[in-house]
Amino acid sequence: MGASPHERDRHVVVGRVQGVGFRPFVYRLATDLNLAGFAQNAPEGVVIEVQGPRSDLDAFARQLAQTLPPLAMIVKHDRKTIPAIPENLAFNIRESVAGQGHHVLVSPDIATCPQCLADMADPKNRRHLYPFTNCTNCGPRYTITKSLPYDRATTSMACFALCPECQAEYDDPRNRRFHAQPNACPVCGPHVWFTDRSGRELSSRGEAVTQAAKMLLQGKIVALKGLGGFHLAASATDHIAVAELRRRKTRPAKPLAVMVPDLETLRRFATPGDEEVAMLAGNERPIVLVPLREDSPLSPLVSPDTDQLGVMLPYTPLHHALFRALARLGADLAALVMTSGNLSGDPIALGNREALSRLGAIADFFLLHNRDILVRADDSVVRFLHANRRTKAADPPASLQFLRRARGFTPQPVFLPKPGPCVLGVGAHLKNTICITKDDQAFLSQHIGDLENLETAAFHAEVIAHLTRIMQVAPKAVVADLHPDYLSTRWALEQSGLPVIRLQHHFAHIFAGLAGNGLTSPVLGIALDGSGLGDNQTIWGGEFLYVDPTTLAMRRVGHFSPMRLPGGDKAIKEPWRMAFSCLKSLGRDPLNEGWTWLKGRERAAGLVAAMIDKELNSPMTTSCGRLFDAVSALAGLCPEISYEGQAAIRLEHTQDRTEDSEYACPLIERAEPAVLDTLSLFGQAADDLLAGAPASIASRRFHLGLTSGLADAAATLCAKLGTRHVVLSGGVFLNRTVATRLPELLAARGLIPHAHTTEPPGDGCIALGQAYFGQLMLERAASEPIDSVPR
Repeated sequence: MGASPHERDRHVVVGRVQGVGFRPFVYRLATDLNLAGFAQNAPEGVVIEVQGPRSDLDAFARQLAQTLPPLAMIVKHDRKTIPAIPENLAFNIRESVAGQGHHVLVSPDIATCPQCLADMADPKNRRHLYPFTNCTNCGPRYTITKSLPYDRATTSMACFALCPECQAEYDDPRNRRFHAQPNACPVCGPHVWFTDRSGRELSSRGEAVTQAAKMLLQGKIVALKGLGGFHLAASATDHIAVAELRRRKTRPAKPLAVMVPDLETLRRFATPGDEEVAMLAGNERPIVLVPLREDSPLSPLVSPDTDQLGVMLPYTPLHHALFRALARLGADLAALVMTSGNLSGDPIALGNREALSRLGAIADFFLLHNRDILVRADDSVVRFLHANRRTKAADPPASLQFLRRARGFTPQPVFLPKPGPCVLGVGAHLKNTICITKDDQAFLSQHIGDLENLETAAFHAEVIAHLTRIMQVAPKAVVADLHPDYLSTRWALEQSGLPVIRLQHHFAHIFAGLAGNGLTSPVLGIALDGSGLGDNQTIWGGEFLYVDPTTLAMRRVGHFSPMRLPGGDKAIKEPWRMAFSCLKSLGRDPLNEGWTWLKGRERAAGLVAAMIDKELNSPMTTSCGRLFDAVSALAGLCPEISYEGQAAIRLEHTQDRTEDSEYACPLIERAEPAVLDTLSLFGQAADDLLAGAPASIASRRFHLGLTSGLADAAATLCAKLGTRHVVLSGGVFLNRTVATRLPELLAARGLIPHAHTTEPPGDGCIALGQAYFGQLMLERAASEPIDSVPR
């Protein structure tokens, strides 16, 4: 390397460039080109200075943009020429510099890479079967990170001093474990141990994993400390074990996730497509919904209401070690139920003592370790939506849909159309997430859950504090739902200490769709879900909404037929009440029509009839979710539910997809707002069922009629509003038929549909919509005092 370099360039790279092997990549690139200089983690990103001949500096810049490490992502890259430093003769990596206002993206947790799996599989390797093997290309990130810069001292690995061999790897820029902050081995790193439910240690290290495998094969339930919290594991082929897990967890029917060691095992009971296979085997390793085989050897209790199974492959070394132990013990079909370690409604358990206390009544045994989890993160859940085949040509690419966005994807940002002030969205009541904006990025948190108890409310506050700290931001305002009793709204009003902006639930859905799709022009929003307090104090859920993000003009231009909700929340848990209510709204006498689902409920039905007639505890609703519940109960599929969405799931699953006739669902335009006549849609289903039509036919005609009615209504309203853009949001879009057919029908009518692809369509997206709306609101109010923002 010459002593008189020609020129010097300074690069500032912003994005996911810390903790992903970016600096060693830069080191190798610079030294291969014989350049001097340095690379350094800094608040503004990774700062790189390189010095040498201009041709080599240009080659460095080209390769820097084109050949990134697997996990790195560049969002912004600034380059300028600065004065050369004659005495600079070598390239090195400098110590990180901390500071406020960083622009670094925190990496999500990444599944174990093939090189680390090879280390684990090699009996001669010092990390043979070690449950915490990792390198710069894989391993924990977000869930062990306390603050930035991402260095060992700011992670939960700070208490584990590196042994000489691990330190040598950590210090060697040519080693794939260079500055791998969780780097460890059996000598210096974390370890596992196995206990009974009282916490008494039974075995440790390798024997602990083997003993856990033995207990699983004997039908026991094991609580396993994972990456973002605990799992409850049981053999998925053991009917008795799955039934007992459901009983202890008080989860009688909601589908359970399954983990299998490899794709070969998966194909013994499911039929994943190419997109599902790629996602299952990718870096994120979410739970992926795949079709079950009819001859599946899994317990039917794993997924009783649907032919779809949520499945994932191992993503931590501990998972891999456990499945290797099952193989050594001769397991014919290693498939484990791997469900969140909590009681239904509670946050996932995080620490060892917490797990022993909270899960002791569920798990028989515990597989624990001593690497602290700093951030709770459930498994993400995704699926692929395949368009309906219309020709013999190849199917178009499937679209990704999130059901739950958490581990593996959080805290990847959603990129907004333009920069704006920092705003906090505190989310919905159910399936809560929070969202913080920073410049032109929105950081949507991991799934928090239903804010129905103090434990989940505490988790909600915990996530707000962590994301605010790790992003080093200070929100200017907080946006909350209109509902005064939501715990998220109460936190905003009583604890945030910030100006509070209120946004109606369904408008938040549409603003989330605008943010996720980068839309800046007026749209018609179709918001379909279970419930949300409307600005007229009724319960909305089947809404046509006009939104202009530039002027913030918003109005309700249409909705579903109003229905009574007899008993309020009780009607959600007992869908037969909705069927009864809809029949009454049509002027029918349900008690004299011979409905089998009313047998044994005659007395309760009489009370419901009186409630409706006297308008007692029977608020009006335009909810699409409740309409699905009503039809499901009408068909005798689900008069009562044990988990949210169960009635709609059964209704979708029962469809006879060979049926092509549909019910009519017209738009009544003379009303203001317009009304989609969903009551007549329900009435046609009632007539069919009373005439002896099977539930499968009525369900199919209902699905086809509703989606056609929605598309026709959208075309009419869009023509009046002067827009072709239609944003689709709400939990009903988790219905596969609605999510695939409605966009096709809209496109056939010359409209442009926009669905969620970076966040869930359900209430998990509400915080994003809130935060984006708040950002736009503050920009418009920039010339006014902050306290003038509507509350």
